Amino acid sequence: MQAMFTKLLAAGLLLLGVVAGPAHAEAPKSQFAEVNGVRLHYLTTGKGDPVILLHGYTESSHMWLPLIDKLSKDHLVIAPDLRGFGQSGLPQGPYTKSVMAQDVHALATSLGIKSAKVVGHDIGLMVAYAYAAQYPQEVSKIALMDAFLPGVGNWKDVWLLRDLWHFHFYGETPLALVKGRERTYFEHFWNDFAADKTKSLSEADRKFYTNEYAQPGHMRAGFEVFRAFEQDAKDFAGYAKTPLTMPMLVLTGEKASGEFLIQQARLVDTNVEGVVVKNSGHWLMEEATAQVVPKLVDFLK
Repeated sequence: MQAMFTKLLAAGLLLLGVVAGPAHAEAPKSQFAEVNGVRLHYLTTGKGDPVILLHGYTESSHMWLPLIDKLSKDHLVIAPDLRGFGQSGLPQGPYTKSVMAQDVHALATSLGIKSAKVVGHDIGLMVAYAYAAQYPQEVSKIALMDAFLPGVGNWKDVWLLRDLWHFHFYGETPLALVKGRERTYFEHFWNDFAADKTKSLSEADRKFYTNEYAQPGHMRAGFEVFRAFEQDAKDFAGYAKTPLTMPMLVLTGEKASGEFLIQQARLVDTNVEGVVVKNSGHWLMEEATAQVVPKLVDFLK
């Protein structure tokens, strides 16, 4: 009798809204748009102040799901797959970060977005910077997350040292070497670029991204972003001559780019906040979710 009364009371309270679980943000919708000569796939949800999230290499828009869940309560969130990645189109080129930023800007324009806050990780931070440099009046805030800016300061200290091989790993022979071994190739990044490989990407995510990149043409497109670095360096050196003024947040992993990206950022923007995330490597969203997501949400308010 007591058990039945308890169940009835609980049901009544739920109907009245007295006992209610925490509200969850609406799951992002998967959309497509033909812009700037390429078909872009993007995730979108929420309403309000627009935020654009730009993923990095070995990942796609999927990486942003934990952040999208928090941002969509107060923001219209747009997370595209960059050209050549995820479910987006695979043009022959170019894969300069300036052109990739033009893709994203064309997408934003098609959605009626006249001003946005932009966040980028890895290759995505290069696209984010190119976006802000080309359209400074349309970016109110920008966040860069762990990698480097080609053409800015002593950028070749990164480009020509530890990662020399993969920055020049493109063409027919590299494509033949990784065909059917995409997971082995990506494990280098997911494990060696992490502070602790056991706290890097989950097994589910590793399978998800491996499957995405193993699709025909995707590895070639990914390699092309590295082939474009020399042109990116020329473009960025030109952009840096006119420093940005909007607030810029730079998040880096202590065991990855550390102070280097923060120093570069201060060469291209006059209003920089730099944060080195302790005990984290390159994969900030995965290795330090509890620190990074709240920091980004607060900055983007």
